[in-house]
Amino acid sequence: MLQVQEIRENKEAYITALKKRGIDANEVLNAVIKADEQRRTTQAQLDETLAESNTLSKEIGNLFKSGRAAEANVLKEKTTVLKEASKTLSDDLNNTAEELQKLLYTIPNIPNTLVPAGTDENDNKETFREGDIPVLADGAMPHWELAKKYDLIDFELGVKITGAGFPVYKGKGARLQRALIAYFLDKNTSAGYTEYQVPHLVNEASGFGTGQLPDKEGQMYHVGVDDLYLIPTAEVPVTNMFRGDLVNESDLPITCTGYTPCFRREAGSYGAHVRGLNRLHQFDKVEIVRIEHPDNSYKALDGMVDHVVEILRELELPFRILRLCGGDLGFTAALTYDFEVFSTAQDRWLEISSVSNFEAFQANRLKLRFKDSDGNNRLAHTLNGSSLALPRVLAGILENYQTPEGIKIPKVLVPYCGFDMIS
Repeated sequence: MLQVQEIRENKEAYITALKKRGIDANEVLNAVIKADEQRRTTQAQLDETLAESNTLSKEIGNLFKSGRAAEANVLKEKTTVLKEASKTLSDDLNNTAEELQKLLYTIPNIPNTLVPAGTDENDNKETFREGDIPVLADGAMPHWELAKKYDLIDFELGVKITGAGFPVYKGKGARLQRALIAYFLDKNTSAGYTEYQVPHLVNEASGFGTGQLPDKEGQMYHVGVDDLYLIPTAEVPVTNMFRGDLVNESDLPITCTGYTPCFRREAGSYGAHVRGLNRLHQFDKVEIVRIEHPDNSYKALDGMVDHVVEILRELELPFRILRLCGGDLGFTAALTYDFEVFSTAQDRWLEISSVSNFEAFQANRLKLRFKDSDGNNRLAHTLNGSSLALPRVLAGILENYQTPEGIKIPKVLVPYCGFDMIS
């Protein structure tokens, strides 16, 4: 959530920046400023009314003590009027503050200057590419056919149990899935991230804190009886561990990692591009989250990118990095880098990680602050990244490592799997 004071001071710059997202923000930013002015005016009137009422209350007490009851009763009538006025002003203030909050919730984060202008994924800018795309033998298969041939994943059984988009991993497919989770967590903890196991359901405040609500409400599974939401990513519970906290500057950076299943409704997703593991309603992901000093957050973002690069190099998968354009940038992000692996059998790139800096956008919603060396309370910066999302990594391994004899296992995963070939 943007800060009102920042909007007041940078309105024209924000209007220009939000055009990268394809948004004409002039009207909503003016509405924010107007609502804030109304809030300030009402607050001043309320403070003045309460102060006058308090002064009169003291005078009334002194008058009664001095035996001047008649004068005191006259003033009591005046305080009654002031109390009614203060209640009206208090209600007006709450309504204005609520209106202001609703307006702020509709405005996405301001894109960083590095974000290219553009309308959709076709305008994202490739910044890096590495790895040779393997030449597969004749008869190479996409991962969903390989999964069936080698009895690794049962998509139909998932439909029977739950519905489309809920696969069942079995045998060596399940062991490979477990191996990837363990490997990712080991890489993250060895890089200094503290591992957490977090709840898979969150309350509404957590959804608002990291920006999934109200922006992505339609994509989340809602448990209506208990008013809880199944998490779309570990970012939500992990970041919300620090909601409302005031940390010391010396505590920064705070670095966390965690594995969770993720749940997304993905309404309206159909077609060949969502077959198999390409688009699921439930999938596994290992996440990294950082709470940073504002001066260090972009250096930390570069470090997170380098960390994911190291993982993909060890998996020996061909990959590329994209800097997302304004039209493809997430609601809460100031700058995002997407990682994609090349699916040789599908002849296309598959997104397997997003690494983002949210600057103070989430922290303002979370009221996550730190006390700096001068004793001032300041908003921290939050960052997160997939490290990594499993379905498309697994799809890339199955497709790119397939041979006529079977599917090889990346060397780095063999100690975790206990086998080097699926045949």
